[in-house]
Amino acid sequence: MSLEEKLTELKKWEFKKSAYELLMSTAYFDDETIAPKGGQDYRYERLALMSGEIYKISSDPKIKALLYELKDEQIDEVTRRKVKLLLKSFEDLERIPQEVYEEFTKLSLESQSAWAKAKSANDYGIFKPYLLKIIACQKKMALYRRPDSDPYETMLDDYEEGMDKKSYDAFFALIKKELSPLIKAITKKAAIKDDFIHAYYPKDKQALLMNDINKLLGFDGSWGYMGVSLHPFTSGFSNNDVRVTTSYDEYNISSAIYSIIHEVGHAFYEHQIDESFEGTILKNVSSGMHESQSRFLENYIGRKKSFIKNYYPKLVSLFKENLKDVSLNEFYKAINIVRPSLIRTDADELTYPIHILIRYEIEKGIFDESIDIENLDKVWNQYYKEYLGIDVTSDDVGILQDIHWSSGSFGYFPTYALGSALAAQILHYMEKEKDVETLLEKGDLKAITDYLKDKIHRYGALYDLDTLLEKSFGERFNPRYYIDYLKDKYMDLYDLKNDELM
Repeated sequence: MSLEEKLTELKKWEFKKSAYELLMSTAYFDDETIAPKGGQDYRYERLALMSGEIYKISSDPKIKALLYELKDEQIDEVTRRKVKLLLKSFEDLERIPQEVYEEFTKLSLESQSAWAKAKSANDYGIFKPYLLKIIACQKKMALYRRPDSDPYETMLDDYEEGMDKKSYDAFFALIKKELSPLIKAITKKAAIKDDFIHAYYPKDKQALLMNDINKLLGFDGSWGYMGVSLHPFTSGFSNNDVRVTTSYDEYNISSAIYSIIHEVGHAFYEHQIDESFEGTILKNVSSGMHESQSRFLENYIGRKKSFIKNYYPKLVSLFKENLKDVSLNEFYKAINIVRPSLIRTDADELTYPIHILIRYEIEKGIFDESIDIENLDKVWNQYYKEYLGIDVTSDDVGILQDIHWSSGSFGYFPTYALGSALAAQILHYMEKEKDVETLLEKGDLKAITDYLKDKIHRYGALYDLDTLLEKSFGERFNPRYYIDYLKDKYMDLYDLKNDELM
């Protein structure tokens, strides 16, 4: 078989695999948004069968042999990276028995349903048996793949190639050392007024605001769709079919605003990856870099006063009674308030990485068996008291607040903090080339998303994290930008001096 024939064969296989994955993704999105709950059992049984078909396609020995042949050919950079990632995927998957793979797919769907019921009922007991099964199943699959490795190390690498406990331990140690004194100093300062953020904001009017914010961001209905779900998420089916969801809290107007800006950050990444990567493994961008884009848009752009001023007049017009006496500057300060809180997705920028630290420490403890998984809810509550000084008042704002563990996504949480830090590094270099404040004053978000496309988005998974950073900015990952950004921003906002951080 010639090289051209081999590449044609690989392309046919990629198309078939992506077709099955599209069906699974669509069914998952529907299940989380519009599908009647009464049909879940029927859907889950058939989706488990579908996952088995994807397993067969994804572990086709003929394609694996073809990949080994291509590995030794004179191929271009894109094909070589694709072959490398696919071989890793094949080798991982073939070590997992098909029945275990199907069992996990069905279990994760049931677990997500149980999580939703438990969260609505504010009862961890409903979800606990499913979580324990998910933990056992994930540990089993990780050991199938890497029998001699720490299962959690395997999971961390799944979400960010090259990251491990040593790397994350050093990163979170820096966060604790540098940010804890700042958080403590701020808690001693006079509180910023933000009661108007927690007035009553009807969902239907919030939805009108979200439409305006999407237009401002450039989230276009020709390629993007917004729905509603219990927990906001993004599904990138293709470059021109990217779907996001938000959720509405009628007593916290900032929740929907910043969850949708966050998800649109993800959406632009999916939309702006090189179109030649469609339907290939090069669309599978690492979680840390993906989170950098959502966190960048949510915080480094969305919380700037120059951005807020673009949507604030519409917000005031929709909610006159709540905001008629609130200035743009007062709203800006309230949006950026620092206050230790229970909910990760609503956390301020400064305490946010502490929420991630808590989950990281718990996940490490789950898989090295240093904590009692029978009492994870109590462990969760203890960590919140220790790290943020607050008491968890109920399960729905405690261990049930995030959906990730219900689908077995252990190792994902650390990428939220990693992404936040990467975003600060990207902003540093963007500001060297562009007058970001002036662009935001003009409401010119396209110049910003175009920059992100050129430096980050278009490459998809072609490079690992540090290689991409070096190619675009001439520097590997440096968390110092993150620390400096947070210190500069919040010392200014709260009028703090260095001697107050002792």
